[in-house]
Amino acid sequence: MEAEGLDWLLVPLHQLVSWGAAGAMVFGGVVPYIPQYRDIRRAQNAEGFSTYVCLVLLVANILRILFWFGRHFESPLLWQSIVMILTMLLMLKLCTEVRVTNELNVKRRFFADFDPHHFWHWSSFGDYVQCVLAFTGVAGYVTYLSIDSALFVETLGFLAVLTEATLGVPQLYRNYCHQSTEGMSIKMVLMWTSGDTFKTAYFLLNGAPLQFSVCGLLQEHLSHAQQPWASSQAPSVLRVLAASVWLSLCGAEGQLWGGFARAVPKL
Repeated sequence: MEAEGLDWLLVPLHQLVSWGAAGAMVFGGVVPYIPQYRDIRRAQNAEGFSTYVCLVLLVANILRILFWFGRHFESPLLWQSIVMILTMLLMLKLCTEVRVTNELNVKRRFFADFDPHHFWHWSSFGDYVQCVLAFTGVAGYVTYLSIDSALFVETLGFLAVLTEATLGVPQLYRNYCHQSTEGMSIKMVLMWTSGDTFKTAYFLLNGAPLQFSVCGLLQEHLSHAQQPWASSQAPSVLRVLAASVWLSLCGAEGQLWGGFARAVPKL
């Protein structure tokens, strides 16, 4: 009787917690970039932040949205991708404006030049938008043609989360090349780590497709490797990072290929 009497409280409370978790899932992913955005705007210097982080997240979330058309997953994860794409475009806009302002007598570069040596180093935010639209159009057309293939859909989902799992690699590489973490927001890295832990738990508890859980585990390893380190520690950090990623992939390999195997008979 007591349990039944508490239903009027527990049911709304459970619903409230679910809504809170969904809201955190949608908007929590963009929170780590707020400190970095503010640091760049205040210092008018974007050298400490790798814009390839934006590229990774744009590609990953575009592929994730396309994956949704072949295999529907929870709406909060879909909205998270949309919000993240908009956030990365804002980050790119700021970084491009700051970089162009600080560059003097530098030849302007455009997406339409199709110069691979200057890829993702263009002089106008509009060129980045053109690149994103071109990629979306090509990937969307291929998905439209292959949407009935279960193997293609599973592969698309795997590519989406594998790309997102490498989120920390561009920043790690930039730090290694400069032998410094100057200009990188430590708050952003700490929020990456806590956010990755929350996302992984959310994926597991809500029964999201396996690809999402693997993504979360890989991102946790990469986020830990972003912590500030001295120049003499760089090779060791990279070796540990490589080992961590390899172990994560090996641990998930059987389950991933199991998903592909289930998709093959449907072809």
